[in-house]
Amino acid sequence: MSTRWPFEPLLRDLIATLARGDYAEAARRTAGERLSAAEIEGAVTDYGRRLVPAPEGDALLVDVVGIQDAAPPAWSVWAPLWTAEEGRSDLTLQLTVWAQPDGGFQAEIDGILVP
Repeated sequence: MSTRWPFEPLLRDLIATLARGDYAEAARRTAGERLSAAEIEGAVTDYGRRLVPAPEGDALLVDVVGIQDAAPPAWSVWAPLWTAEEGRSDLTLQLTVWAQPDGGFQAEIDGILVP
């Protein structure tokens, strides 16, 4: 698998969590700061299609913008979601991702919507 961004494993894991319908776990992993489990579930349910994990083999097609002067380094990330009905869908996972002192990454879900 090709990885373009060092936080891509975190994104793939979060997308897989959403595809399993484990909204409480998605909220827990992202600290539920901006969206609660109920809000995450509502956004997915309102879209009306069944999420599936991102396809393996290729890098995720994400839009990433570095957040200027952020300490620690942080990025605004828009990641497409996939559905069983459409493949790559219009539904987009919007996140803020930042580096952790241990070399890992943390994310907050900013939105799940069709931009």
